[in-house]
Amino acid sequence: MTRVFAGLLAVLAVSLAAPAQAQSAWDHVARVVVIGDLHGDYGKFHDQLIQAGLINGRDAWSGGATHLVQLGDVPDRAPDTRKILDLLIKLEPQARRAGGYVHALIGNHEAMNMEGDLRYTTPAEFAAFVDRDSAARRDAYYARVVDALKANPPAAGVPTFDEAFRAKFDAEHPLGWVEHRAAWSPNGVYGRWVLTHNAVIRIDDALYLHGGIGPEFASFDIDVLNKAVISALRHDPQDAAGPQDILWNEQGPLWYRGMAMNDEATEAAHVAAVLTRYKVRRIVLGHTKRYSMVNARFDGGVILTDIAVPGGCLDPHGFLIKEGDTLTAVHRGHRLTLGLSGAAHDAYLAEIAALDRAVALGAGLAPTCTVK
Repeated sequence: MTRVFAGLLAVLAVSLAAPAQAQSAWDHVARVVVIGDLHGDYGKFHDQLIQAGLINGRDAWSGGATHLVQLGDVPDRAPDTRKILDLLIKLEPQARRAGGYVHALIGNHEAMNMEGDLRYTTPAEFAAFVDRDSAARRDAYYARVVDALKANPPAAGVPTFDEAFRAKFDAEHPLGWVEHRAAWSPNGVYGRWVLTHNAVIRIDDALYLHGGIGPEFASFDIDVLNKAVISALRHDPQDAAGPQDILWNEQGPLWYRGMAMNDEATEAAHVAAVLTRYKVRRIVLGHTKRYSMVNARFDGGVILTDIAVPGGCLDPHGFLIKEGDTLTAVHRGHRLTLGLSGAAHDAYLAEIAALDRAVALGAGLAPTCTVK
């Protein structure tokens, strides 16, 4: 049944003019703040913005010429996706007027929401769209679904439209579902906004994206990758010479985990090739929750910002600040020099462990709430 509604949205999208290709590279940026996956946690995002000096007490941009890079995966898993998106949309023009920038990159969960894959969308995310007319909207959608099933019966035959069928329909389409799907459609408030953004950007000597770039995709220019993502989200015909199945391919920029998970000895040659190919020193990623802090791999060639929080432990609200060659990790409100390798990396992990132990002790949590 959800495919019926997706089809209606696709028809509406055809009438849209294609948005202009977003800029994908910047040079001479003094300060970059990088925030990984948020998954509906508005409180964490707001705290990170405050700690980074990017918003004031009125939640207005105060970051001047700073570039904020949010690495995708704003939606799903927690209730406040809509609040995060609305704040990003509000801050974007404010930052531009101040000489800064808000880069809201496209992650796999942005693509999933636009494509109707709602496996991780929570009831509260649908509820955030409920208003006095939601029941009437759902009734109207139900009527359209019934009409569509009658006009184009499935292989098993036309269903019996009884109370059980309607109860199942309502369970699968809670109040707010129709509005959520409309908002994430290519012409909806959030879907249309996503289509004005990139999946991959370069700022000075660093590449920023959600998942990573696998060997199948490393030959393509950044603009080609971004164009392919946007075209796929708009359901445009796929370019035979371009990246294939970019929204779902596990080697694509929304999904690849090799740079985060593969053994460094086996992945090092590929990482080095990507750094050379895009003329950067670092690749900064979200997507993969491997460590309980912002952490570096490949002697700083890859930096991971999606933080794994052990069960029963407190989220450190960690993020990355890049100022020229200086890399700082903010962890539990403390600013630490991010050691990239060797003794400097060991010292960094020791500082993280000390902070985690102190917080765990003060909160009466298990001593296992530390470096992972």
